[in-house]
Amino acid sequence: MSDVVTMDDLSNEEILSILDDSKRLIPVARGDVHLPLLEGKVLANMFYENSTRTRMSFEAAMKRLGGSVLNFTSVGTSVAKGETLYDTMQMVDGYADIAVIRHPRQGAAQYSADAVDIPILNAGDGAGNHPTQTMLDLFTIMEAHGKIEGLNVVLVGDLRYGRTVHSLSHALIRFGAKLTLVSPETLSMPEEIVRDLRSSGAEISENSDLSGSIPDADVIYMTRIQKERFPDEDEYAKVAGIYTLGSKDMHGAKDGMIVMHPLPRVGELHPSLDSTPHARYFQQAFNGVPTRMALLCRGLGVTIPKEVK
Repeated sequence: MSDVVTMDDLSNEEILSILDDSKRLIPVARGDVHLPLLEGKVLANMFYENSTRTRMSFEAAMKRLGGSVLNFTSVGTSVAKGETLYDTMQMVDGYADIAVIRHPRQGAAQYSADAVDIPILNAGDGAGNHPTQTMLDLFTIMEAHGKIEGLNVVLVGDLRYGRTVHSLSHALIRFGAKLTLVSPETLSMPEEIVRDLRSSGAEISENSDLSGSIPDADVIYMTRIQKERFPDEDEYAKVAGIYTLGSKDMHGAKDGMIVMHPLPRVGELHPSLDSTPHARYFQQAFNGVPTRMALLCRGLGVTIPKEVK
């Protein structure tokens, strides 16, 4: 079974191998090369929460590799009638060869993986994990810098509820990155995660000053303040719009520094930043296709040729 529910399901060697595979698959992701490795295979795309990039990139990845996709949402299915996640997964187990699931409840991806025989890829479970996003994030950083070790990665914004930064922080320290955590106190990285990172020997600093963190940054990873995760709208209003980046903020940045964002953006990144050499978030979104291709092939036990042409 080749589930990917958290980054702990992948060894460092496996991560590097998937990143190598992803690089070779870029021409396929762009549609320049036809490589039907997954012809005859069916992916169940199960999204209980809204998604643009994750859902579409998984669908594009499967179709570029010659496979088929069953798209599933909680609207228009028997979930609306009260069907349990367990029962739904039993149906999917019979219809598809592999499934991707996004669910608002933390732990739902592991529950699903335990319930079925087909491989499960976690596309985000509540405020828990988002390992396939982490893989494309690592790929984007490696593309830009050629390494992760020794880089200062600044994670900014909603570090409390942001599942992307929860997964990414653990992966980055496994490869020797330094982390700077920038957030308001109410949205700081959960203590248990910081404690776990430091116990692994990670070099971590925490503050609330984005502008002061820019000069030393190799990567700035911006995140959206997630209104949907807040139990109280007044609390959301206190922190909405607290961090923004535009082209004017780049004057003190290193030449090779890149700005990333899992998207969607809702004001954190000013459009003036888009035309700067630092902006990497749209390329980052594209990178979801080759990395998810590699993950689908791994999940289905399909070997990617050493030469893709």
